[in-house]
Amino acid sequence: MASRAIVALAVLMALPAIRASAHDIPRDVTVRAFVRPDGDRLRLLVRLPLRGITDVEYPRRERDFVDLPRVEQALRDVATHWLAEQVAIYEEGTRLGAPRVASVRMSLESDRSFASYDQAFAHLTGPLLSDDTTILWEQGLLDVLFEYSTRSDRSDFAIHAAFDRLALKVMTVLRFLPPGGAVRAYELSGDAGLVPLDPRWHQAALRFVRLGADHILGGADHLLFLLCLTIPFRRAWPLVTIVTSFTVAHSITLIASAYGAAPDALWFPPLVETVIALSIVYMALENIVAVQLRRRWIVAFLFGLVHGFGFSFGLEHTLQFAGAHLLTSLLSFNVGVELGQILVIAAIATGLAALFRFVVAERVGAIILSALVAHTGWHWMTERLAVLNQFPWPSVTAAGLAMGLRWLMVLVALAGISWLIPGLWRPGGPYRDEAPDSSTS
Repeated sequence: MASRAIVALAVLMALPAIRASAHDIPRDVTVRAFVRPDGDRLRLLVRLPLRGITDVEYPRRERDFVDLPRVEQALRDVATHWLAEQVAIYEEGTRLGAPRVASVRMSLESDRSFASYDQAFAHLTGPLLSDDTTILWEQGLLDVLFEYSTRSDRSDFAIHAAFDRLALKVMTVLRFLPPGGAVRAYELSGDAGLVPLDPRWHQAALRFVRLGADHILGGADHLLFLLCLTIPFRRAWPLVTIVTSFTVAHSITLIASAYGAAPDALWFPPLVETVIALSIVYMALENIVAVQLRRRWIVAFLFGLVHGFGFSFGLEHTLQFAGAHLLTSLLSFNVGVELGQILVIAAIATGLAALFRFVVAERVGAIILSALVAHTGWHWMTERLAVLNQFPWPSVTAAGLAMGLRWLMVLVALAGISWLIPGLWRPGGPYRDEAPDSSTS
């Protein structure tokens, strides 16, 4: 009993320390950085809140204020032994050696010098805070100027900034200033991995092919829509044609959105998400009632235009990795989506073939699956409609009216083209839309 009491007492005594430690971890932290190659060296300017580094003891004076005349060595230790280890700079695929800490200082939270590279550099090479400044270490900012030796300022550079240990949520706002080129702006969440700072077209293409495949494989509403497209068909060619029309359609609106040809109003995303859910319900109900399917590719195309806007919402934050290759990245994203769709459809078609062969009759199974999908899509639609209803009706403006007319002209042109194209196939199975032969009994 005595030993148990001692253990319990030890646990109770440890709880405050555990809670204090957990409480010390900041909820969110923003790191600001500039990267600038210059001749045979590369400068990295970093600013981060000191409250994110809790395992360092800073020299103090009365009332726990930082002793600024003696704090530089502690800041250099943090920059050399902690901060430099969280950042890796690569030149032409090779990691650069350890940087030189050219300057380090503590700054006030009210300091705004990191608004631009020139201001930040002038701040880091200018005077320090006066010795009589009163500042607690939790309220201070750590500013560091690193210098790396490089072969050329025209090389391909990449960065891996792993600041995710600073807080529960870390955002790194990075600006890359290539010589004679446009500034590249990045917002990296947590540990974003290796990021090419001025990517070549093939680097951007590979990244966005992966993003496209991941996006379609991780989007439940898009997967259900593909399931609805796949259920009625047993032959590959009609199905591939339908899915391709869907891909072409969402490519149009995705690219248009990336170039600013979509509404930027707050009500537009919930409207698109509601229509996406509606498209799932419609396709599922069409599978149940077995209406004409010869021109289903037209319906897939029209709904694909809406899904393209949905893709654009998920792509907004990642377009920063496109560099100067926006169109290449968008097309590569669509290639990734198409590859993901082919993989999903192959898996669905294989599963449906086995289901309809060994478990349930094809017509009954199609109705059951479509009913389940329609039920899910209906709930999504009502939930998203409730969100949409929270926004007031948009006011009609000249710019909005002009954009609406442009999109209406595009839709009319696409509808006219679709009706000019004859039927491409007659799908087999129980969903044939032709009338039964009256000569047979």
